[in-house]
Amino acid sequence: LPVYPPLKFKNKREAMRYNKLVYNVKKTLPIAKMVNQTISETYEYLEKLPTKKEKDAHIRAVEKGIKKQYTPQMKKLTYSQGKLLIKLVDRECNQSSFEIVKAFFGPFKAGFYQTFASIFGASLKKDYDPEADDRLTERVVRMVEAGTL
Repeated sequence: LPVYPPLKFKNKREAMRYNKLVYNVKKTLPIAKMVNQTISETYEYLEKLPTKKEKDAHIRAVEKGIKKQYTPQMKKLTYSQGKLLIKLVDRECNQSSFEIVKAFFGPFKAGFYQTFASIFGASLKKDYDPEADDRLTERVVRMVEAGTL
């Protein structure tokens, strides 16, 4: 279990920002973990398929299933939760969302999704950096995983 010293906030705004981060991590972390599991299972299954045609058909079926399963959840996410989810997917899968989309659906679709994300000020290429920018997020994630938050 990770043990962290209590945080000291300079003001109420900082405390509210932290509480919002905790709420957003609790909402998006389970989705990131499901994405990681889906990717792992799909990679394993694709390795067993002999032809490119069968692999492509399976990827199309997985894409359809993912859209059906996750679209209602994704529509309920706020902008900041969406950006956090992109980072948590990188954390869980050890690769950016862009690389995942590119591996499964090809560079054209990955470029399309990246362009769409950039219109809203997000980036699928955003890396998770637990040592610098995402230090506080990493702390919250570890505490949520340990059940101390």
